[in-house]
Amino acid sequence: MSQQSRQILEPTDVQFTSGGLSCSAWLYRPLGDGPFPVIVMGHGLGGTKRMRLPAFAEQFAAAGYACLVFDYRHFGDSEGEPRQLLDIGRELEDWKAAVAYARSLDDVDPAKIILWGSSFGGGHVLSTAADDPRLAAVICQCPFTDGVASSLAMNPVTLLKLTVLALRDRIGSWLCARPVMVATAGRPGTTALMNAPDAYDGYLGIMPPDGGVPNHVAARFALDIIRYFPGRRTPQIRSPILFCVCDTDSVAPAKTTLRHASRAPRHEIKRYVDGHFDIYVGKAFERVVRDQLDFLRRTVPTN
Repeated sequence: MSQQSRQILEPTDVQFTSGGLSCSAWLYRPLGDGPFPVIVMGHGLGGTKRMRLPAFAEQFAAAGYACLVFDYRHFGDSEGEPRQLLDIGRELEDWKAAVAYARSLDDVDPAKIILWGSSFGGGHVLSTAADDPRLAAVICQCPFTDGVASSLAMNPVTLLKLTVLALRDRIGSWLCARPVMVATAGRPGTTALMNAPDAYDGYLGIMPPDGGVPNHVAARFALDIIRYFPGRRTPQIRSPILFCVCDTDSVAPAKTTLRHASRAPRHEIKRYVDGHFDIYVGKAFERVVRDQLDFLRRTVPTN
C-alpha cells in the first residue's frame, strides 16, 4: 500500500454523545480539500465497528468519502452499563446522534450525509432514513426488515428456549439482577439468537484478528425483536436507497426483504447468491463494495 493510501485510510478516534453517554467512533477522512460527503456506518446484532467495517470504510475513503464508523452504547468501545445490552430504541437514538455529529464535522458537506447499515443495522438505517428526509442516500446491506419473518426462520424449540431466557432476564432487570446472557451466534441446535448452519462460522469469520468481541447479548432482546418491523417504513424513505440482498440469507429472509425494498420510492436492488455473512469477506465482499461504490458515485458524487 502506498504512503498516500495509508494517509487516506488512517482513522481518527472520535466520540459523540447519545443519551448522556459517549459513543466511540472512527472517522476516516480522504486526502484533499473538503467538504466531503460522509457515510455514517453501524453494524448489526451484537456487532462492533471492529468487525469488518474498516474494510468497507477504507474502500469508501479511498474513493473520496469520509466515514464515521461507530459503536452502539453498551457495546465495543462505547459507554453504557450493563454491557452487551441490545436495546432497539437506544440503538436508533445512537443512529440519530451519529448523524447529528456527522453534520457538525469540519470539512464535511452536511447536505451529503449517507447511511450505511448491515444486518440489524440495515434495519436501523431504514427507520432512521424514514425520519430524516435530508439524507443524501442510504445503503442497506443484508438488512433485517421483519421481526416475525426472522423469528419464523428459527427452529420453534430454539425460539421457546430463547423466550424463557428472555423472560428471566427481563424480570431480573426489574429486580436489579445481573443480565442473563444468550449467545449471539451458535451451532445448529444450540440456544443462540442466530444458529443457522452458516451462522457460527460466519459470525466468527468477521471477528477482528485479535478477537475481543463477546459472542453474547442480554437475553431480554429476544422479547423485542419479534415486534420490530423497520421494513414497513420503506414507503416513507425519500432518499435514494440501495438494497444489497443475499438470496440465501439465513438470518434476514430475502423474500421478505425484497417485498419491503420494492416499496421504497427511489430504490435500487442488487441480489447476490451469497449468504448473510459471506458478503463481508473475499470475492463476495469485492462484488458488493463495487456495487456500493457505483451507487455512491451516481447518487452522491464527491465533487
